[in-house]
Amino acid sequence: MKALPLQVMDEFWNFIESYALLSARSKEAWSEILKESQVGKGSFLLEAGVVPKEIVFVRKGLFAYEYLNEKGDKVIKKFFPENSLVASNSAILKQEPGRFTIQALEDCQVISYSFQGFKALTEQYSDVAAFYIKYMERHWVIEKEFEEITLKSQTAKQRYEQFEREHPDLIPRLKLHHIASYLAITPTQLSRIRAEL
Repeated sequence: MKALPLQVMDEFWNFIESYALLSARSKEAWSEILKESQVGKGSFLLEAGVVPKEIVFVRKGLFAYEYLNEKGDKVIKKFFPENSLVASNSAILKQEPGRFTIQALEDCQVISYSFQGFKALTEQYSDVAAFYIKYMERHWVIEKEFEEITLKSQTAKQRYEQFEREHPDLIPRLKLHHIASYLAITPTQLSRIRAEL
């Protein structure tokens, strides 16, 4: 497989090493399963009902992680901008069809790698395993629990104000209906909230 450009690799390793430092041997082994690609705006990285095989690092662009509720409405669970790892985690771990769709909201440049290949690396290299544990703890335990509690305990206005505080860079990149879907309110409610602020 063709080696990725040095600048691309530097971006990826800087992100990975914000969680755990890797040895040169670990990086070399991981590099062998990395590939670079582009995902056009509106395209699907993953569709519901498909068994996911890869994890994706977002170099440039923005993805929405979404599903259809019982009424058939689209619900956005999470946004993945630059310097995020994107996957349908429970489906990839169980190797079963996922309920979530991952769609590009902008033209995206990504680095992807096989989950099975990565799992093999975690068994062979303790520093890769350390990265995996730290990443999962921060994003899929601590953050997830906080987000779920917040969604149930805050008013719609409080949720929007918190989103604005935590993701000011995302606001101009999203359409009104994307933010409303994420906050579990209607676009009309969101317009009203924004008018009051």
